[in-house]
Amino acid sequence: MNQYLSILFFCLIFLASCQGQTIQDRPTCSDEAFDKSVNNWLNFTVPLKGVKDLSKENLKNYLILDAREENEFKVSHIEGAKHIGYDKFSIKALDEVDKERAIVVYCSIGYRSEKIGEKLQEAGFKNVYNLYGSIFEWANQGLPLVDDKGEKTNKVHTYNRKWSKWVLNKDYEKIW
Repeated sequence: MNQYLSILFFCLIFLASCQGQTIQDRPTCSDEAFDKSVNNWLNFTVPLKGVKDLSKENLKNYLILDAREENEFKVSHIEGAKHIGYDKFSIKALDEVDKERAIVVYCSIGYRSEKIGEKLQEAGFKNVYNLYGSIFEWANQGLPLVDDKGEKTNKVHTYNRKWSKWVLNKDYEKIW
């Protein structure tokens, strides 16, 4: 019996360490239904950074990577973000980046950015975070976005019409 309890205890510790954060530590989105949707899409394999937390920090302390496609990035992105894409992502684009550098990856809601974050971790990057709720939550919080010319914009590419329902802030125009 003690052997089984020891194995169970070890497994629970292992699973907790794989998750990166406990449920209580996870950031949340501004809308309960959106938060539930985000939770359903993520595996929580990459530590999370909340939008509120990131927006209060000096963004220059992070390499911010946009894991959406180029047409999405051109419509709007977080100022200072580097486009890395998803379908054509190449780890070689980050050859010059220090493996200890703090990196935040985002996409529309966090699914694609989590997958890219996993690839970064596999490549040896140590401080990788997935932006919880990603650009949709950034817009929902009313935080600033810029277009491909670096000018402020209120447009958000929503991936497609179905996903546009999660941009809840009426001050932002939905593009798909």
